[in-house]
Amino acid sequence: MRKSTIGKAAAFTMAAVMAMATLAGCGSQQEEAVEVIPEEQIALEAEPETAKEEPKEAEAVENYFTKGVYVNYAADAENPDKTYFYVFNGDGSGYTDDGIANTGTYFDYEQVEGGIKFSFGAEDPIEDVLTVKSFENGVVTGYFENTFDLVFEPVTDADPDDFDAVNYVNATKGEDYVYTDANGWRIKYDPDKFVINKGGSVSTIVYVGESAGTNMITVTYTVENKAEDAVKAIGEPYGDKAYYTQSPFPGAEKVTGYYLTVAPDTEGTGSYKSALARDYMDGALVFEIDGHMGNDEAMNMEVSDSLAAIIDSIEFPYEN
Repeated sequence: MRKSTIGKAAAFTMAAVMAMATLAGCGSQQEEAVEVIPEEQIALEAEPETAKEEPKEAEAVENYFTKGVYVNYAADAENPDKTYFYVFNGDGSGYTDDGIANTGTYFDYEQVEGGIKFSFGAEDPIEDVLTVKSFENGVVTGYFENTFDLVFEPVTDADPDDFDAVNYVNATKGEDYVYTDANGWRIKYDPDKFVINKGGSVSTIVYVGESAGTNMITVTYTVENKAEDAVKAIGEPYGDKAYYTQSPFPGAEKVTGYYLTVAPDTEGTGSYKSALARDYMDGALVFEIDGHMGNDEAMNMEVSDSLAAIIDSIEFPYEN
């Protein structure tokens, strides 16, 4: 029994040695096979991994700013005054807009790794990179070189195609809007009472509150006449009903203003006419008022005061 047992053990031992030798031989063959794989084959096998990484690389550069308005303030400010804005046009351009100073700067921008490169100013632009630290729910936090952390928060109720920082800020405070005309004058107005129609050399300021008839101010810049002649041309059809005076022009106290007044038509429609003009650039700037009086004295007074407030608010911000 013992010999038999020993014989079986020896047989098992020999079988194990042979199996190990066989396995060792296979392993050697496999190693040799790995060594002779062509480099081209390795490159081909790596291609799917590279293709999968490409979307990740594109996704890493976030589209931080989409077309819209963003209010800008210091990240560590407590109860910040949200009066400074960046307006992005969505085409790589935009402008800053200060709701207090009524100033702004044009800029171009482009995505770069880790942030946005800005070029501020149309002439001799100043380049700076906004390094983005966080981007969550559309809110961007980052910093320009040598500055503190800034927040850019989307203003969801603002239209980038027709945004005016001063009026947006004034609306939050319940104050009058400001209209600045391309011809260099501006006024304050209540948007609940007036609608302004902008246009080249002529703009109209139309009263939309309750009234007895049309009440509006037509503002014209003309090079056909100087101020005095322009006012007389308006008053000529009224003959003796036209009354002319001179006094300083609103918003330009050193400039002579020429005035026309035509009393209301008490026997007809209640319409009346007035105008004021000043010499301006190569011609004249004329504010022509068409109004109507009705039987309601309180309503008449409200309309009259509102129109007068427009005239009293005239300013020339760019005039020396």
